[in-house]
Amino acid sequence: MTPQRHTRPTSARRTATPAHRHTTAGGRRPRIAVIGGSLTGPTLALLLLQAGFDRVAVYEAAPTAAPRGGGLIGLEHLALDTLHRLDIDQSEFVAHNSETVRQITLRHRQHTGETQRVYPGRNTTWTLLHDALTARIPDGLLRPSHRVTGLDTARQQPALRFADGHTEPADLVVFADGRTSTGRSLLDPGRQLRYAGYVAHRGHAPAPHAPLRDFLRLEPGPGCQYNVAPIPGALDWTLYLNASATEYAQRFGAMPERRVFALPKHVSPAARAHVNQHAARLLTAEHAATVHATTERMALPVMDINPPTRMVWPLGQGYALLLGDALAPVRPHTARGANNGIEQAAGLVAALTQHRSYGADLDAALHSWQQRHLPDAVAAVHQGPALGARLGLGITGVPAAVSG
Repeated sequence: MTPQRHTRPTSARRTATPAHRHTTAGGRRPRIAVIGGSLTGPTLALLLLQAGFDRVAVYEAAPTAAPRGGGLIGLEHLALDTLHRLDIDQSEFVAHNSETVRQITLRHRQHTGETQRVYPGRNTTWTLLHDALTARIPDGLLRPSHRVTGLDTARQQPALRFADGHTEPADLVVFADGRTSTGRSLLDPGRQLRYAGYVAHRGHAPAPHAPLRDFLRLEPGPGCQYNVAPIPGALDWTLYLNASATEYAQRFGAMPERRVFALPKHVSPAARAHVNQHAARLLTAEHAATVHATTERMALPVMDINPPTRMVWPLGQGYALLLGDALAPVRPHTARGANNGIEQAAGLVAALTQHRSYGADLDAALHSWQQRHLPDAVAAVHQGPALGARLGLGITGVPAAVSG
């Protein structure tokens, strides 16, 4: 009897597969448009190129992708392995390889207790990781100053509409354009960002004479948390403090839903004074001095969103997808934003590779990808408010911890 593996049944099945939603039009290589040039978008593009997809373009709205969120990013092992498989050595984006997180309890500005744990990953910064990714993108693939304003179906295929009026067709449109995602507003408009009631004040201070190696988390009490970690040539710090939406607008010039990133130019003298006063009242003298020494600061209003119920939208014979923060922005405490995006990108390329190389049904492959990754995204959305509540952050009426 002839072994089954020699009959190549997959070829017959591929011939019989209907074109609608199961194969790319005409059997050609798909045109894949990636929207967003921050971290998830370039990661996805490099994974696609590595897998042999050669009709890829990355569209970025800004002239250059700027680190609007700023600061430190924690990458877990699955994300690190994805970068390793792209031949990006950790030395390019990890300046300090400590895995230790020291959680310190403060009362009346004094150290009253400490616990340590091992973080299953490494810390990097947006700038280091973005530079490592974009240095590998071939010329012409990343297209800055391309702001997407609409998504149409032309001749049964998705077509991107840009701010300058021109359109471009695609077979697969992947929105990885961050927490203010245009893609989410087009595909899932019922899920709007809403302010969680507290602000992540951020800055880079000069590195101390005695170098810091580990990630420190200081908890002075309800209504405050302070994180600090080493980055190249500096310390990256975040001070979480409660604030009403009106207070945020007074300090940063617009309501949180309008100004989801407060750049240095938006940080008012009142905002600086507010942070300095709380640092002096709540932190040890050493850490208060770190905050006070920081000249350039940013702020991030912490936002929530309803959990997503899907990641994939069929459009004629093509598809549109949401990844990373475009799908589900999460609170910074979860440390899942970049991890979710990179893991989803790797899973998507695996699904597309099975379709292209072995004739796997594309509709089934994409929905299986969604079934695998959607629960993790939903869990991270739920985790953020639970962590905030434990710290007394975002709860009306809970002031920052009282210190003597």
